[in-house]
Amino acid sequence: MTAPLRLRLDRHALADNWRALDRMSGTAACGAAIKADGYGLGASEVAGQLAAAGCRDFFVASWAEAARLAPLGLPLSVLHGVRAEDMPLARQGIARPVLNSETQVARWRAAGGGACDVMVDTGINRLGVSPAAVRDGLLDGLTIETLISHLACADEDSAMNDRQRAAFAALAGVTGARRMSLANSAGIALGAGYAFDLTRPGIALYGGIVRPEFAGTIRQVATPEAQVLQRRTVPAGETVGYNATWTAPRVTEVAILNLGYADGYVRGFSDRGRAGGGALPVIGRVSMDLMAIDVTAAPNLAEGDWITLDFALPAAAAASGMSQYELLTLLGQRYARQWG
Repeated sequence: MTAPLRLRLDRHALADNWRALDRMSGTAACGAAIKADGYGLGASEVAGQLAAAGCRDFFVASWAEAARLAPLGLPLSVLHGVRAEDMPLARQGIARPVLNSETQVARWRAAGGGACDVMVDTGINRLGVSPAAVRDGLLDGLTIETLISHLACADEDSAMNDRQRAAFAALAGVTGARRMSLANSAGIALGAGYAFDLTRPGIALYGGIVRPEFAGTIRQVATPEAQVLQRRTVPAGETVGYNATWTAPRVTEVAILNLGYADGYVRGFSDRGRAGGGALPVIGRVSMDLMAIDVTAAPNLAEGDWITLDFALPAAAAASGMSQYELLTLLGQRYARQWG
């Protein structure tokens, strides 16, 4: 059965984005965050495309995500570490845990202390062990592949970026870690001093432009398309959609699409979204499964035809009030994902 929604995905843009980020990473290796099902695009397909482009380091959030990707045989790291419940799967060696707390360090050490990564908190106060604990020998004897930290404000020109970089750099040589990794997507754009040995882009791989340095380089990967369920003529003065938030200023040709906030096309696009390269405005309130578009400018558009939604992430984020990350990861499972 053919779905009335499809997500057109550009494999060449994805690979080119990774290559651009790899170049910007200088001598550091460039990995890929493929958590949240490849930021909503499909982790298995994303990982395969990036591996073919040359990526050799992949990051997921949980062991459930790692298990789904295990058949690909790719080098995976699990960012949220290892809970007691995760140990049976973690012992199978399908991925490395990124140890995030002293409890996790002790748990991993008690299990034999195999290869791992470790997160150090240099100021985001989220996950990670403290630099002081690292200096006091917390990690002594562990087989650490990558010592990791995470920037809190890399998408801004914040003094905190350099403070975190300096705090992390001060740990060079303190552990037996083979590599050090600090920069996420935005961190790559901050310059060579943030790259260390490995960068870990996420959003920029998928078309997100989180710093101006990426404009003109990072390409759009995901474009939603929806089928027209009905074309109708709305008389002047009539309203469209829930709560009658839009009133026709003239006789208006309207297309009803099989798309709504249950598919990640959020209510913030109500009266603000666009389709057809800007020519076709969203009118009225976006509902769970349906939305309306003014198609007066498209006289030949008919029931059963497809409409391409404008979904370049920076512009879509500005229109909807959502972050670029949210717009991607909220894309639902009702789309037929089509790579081309």
